[in-house]
Amino acid sequence: MLRPRIIPCLLVHKGGLVKTQAFKDPKYLGDPINAVKIFNEKEADELMVLDIDATVNGVQPDFGLIAKLAAECRMPLCYGGGVTTAAQTARIVDMGVEKVAVSSAAISTPALLTEMAAAVGKQSVVAVLDVRKKTGLFAKGYEVCTHNAKKAHKLDPVALARQLQEAGAGEIVINSVDRDGLMQGYDLELAAQVRAALNVPVTFLGGAGSLDDLGQLVGKLGVVGASAGSLFVFKGKYRAVLINYPTPEQKTQLCRDALKI
Repeated sequence: MLRPRIIPCLLVHKGGLVKTQAFKDPKYLGDPINAVKIFNEKEADELMVLDIDATVNGVQPDFGLIAKLAAECRMPLCYGGGVTTAAQTARIVDMGVEKVAVSSAAISTPALLTEMAAAVGKQSVVAVLDVRKKTGLFAKGYEVCTHNAKKAHKLDPVALARQLQEAGAGEIVINSVDRDGLMQGYDLELAAQVRAALNVPVTFLGGAGSLDDLGQLVGKLGVVGASAGSLFVFKGKYRAVLINYPTPEQKTQLCRDALKI
């Protein structure tokens, strides 16, 4: 039976593991490889690693780091950051990475997803949309942004997600900029809008601060990916650095309670 996926998301900045708030002020947490080793021991469902420097700096993916991550990781791994071609995608998958995520390049050139899917299979192609609420006196709804939320696009996230699905994305990740690092819960309104529009797997990121938040997301939307950063790298209200993840028993209970099975 299909069940929700609980996915730690690790951000890499200048080679180190960091955590941001609203995509700003990255706090150094340590070595990403060490974090991967701990998540191996805790039997995480999947792992997402996003290099937040590559696209902003206009550089290609750090293939050396990717090779180390793939060699160490014992769960399905999704990597994103700096990918702009199908050839890069194929190289990353050949290293042992299950999924390759793209954001800015997919938005500017949706046909890239078609090329990636032809090269590695649709199931390995992930489109990431960083989404925030529109600002302004009369602004309503949401908009998509890129380059660590520094560049705004006049694009509706639901319509864009549907377009990228049709272009070849086998999974869509929705990352809430407004809730990043706040640990106050997912944007369930946004999540529901996107989920209703798609028929590929969807993962939501941004805002989770407790297992109850994961349960609320799953309870509202069913079998989706529930991803989080702060929840799995901090402990307590003082945000002490501690890599953590729910036990198998906690995951089972969460799914049973949320899905009422």
